[in-house]
Amino acid sequence: MPVQQAPSGDSDKPQVSLWERLDRPAPAPRTTLTPHRIAEAAVAIADAEGLDAVTMRRLAGDLGVAPMAAYRYVSGKDELIELMVDFVYGQLPLDSPAEGWRGTMRALAVHLRAMHLAHPWTVRTSTPFSLSPNQLAVPERAFAALAEHGLDADTTMAVFRTVTGYVHGSATTEVTLIALRREHGWSDGDQTRAGLAPRMTWLMNTGRYPSYRRYLHEATRKDDPDWQFETGLDCVLDGIAAHFAL
Repeated sequence: MPVQQAPSGDSDKPQVSLWERLDRPAPAPRTTLTPHRIAEAAVAIADAEGLDAVTMRRLAGDLGVAPMAAYRYVSGKDELIELMVDFVYGQLPLDSPAEGWRGTMRALAVHLRAMHLAHPWTVRTSTPFSLSPNQLAVPERAFAALAEHGLDADTTMAVFRTVTGYVHGSATTEVTLIALRREHGWSDGDQTRAGLAPRMTWLMNTGRYPSYRRYLHEATRKDDPDWQFETGLDCVLDGIAAHFAL
């Protein structure tokens, strides 16, 4: 649906959202351009080169359309990012079988982490307040799984945000580490530790961090992010189950 510009003097009126506009019946298209094609091309750019590489001009070039063509659907980069985020959320397998509230929450967490790792820019753009159809499908799935356990609406949201907050924090740490390694040309954990060794050695030699020194010498899963994530996730789910007797 083409973007409708607000008439002069209407700046104080609520603006129609991207999703409401796209849900309206569209006129016969003048090109083969669609919101799906726009999102798919923009996501490909962001995955390969980062979110800053996504511009309306670059997008038009990759799509082989006139620079203004995408503006029939999105008003600018902010709405383009909304479209991109909704696109990647739409690829989540929300209908995959899961047993009970815990199985559902665990599956959602695992899928969300995988999404963030596949599309690292989403740790910057995906928030609880970025409302779009496919994003809202995630809490809808979680709330439905929790509905039969007697939790009130506020508690249900708190449980959901506890799990997704853990996922976002964990994924952000992983994405940041991947970016750090890429920046310095470190290919694995050994090279990363070697690169950080001068600073870490000085810190440990101060004697102020004996517990952390013990971790450095005894830990065997430093390079196992899957185990780290799933162990932490189980701790979160165990805490929820115990606290609410679920």
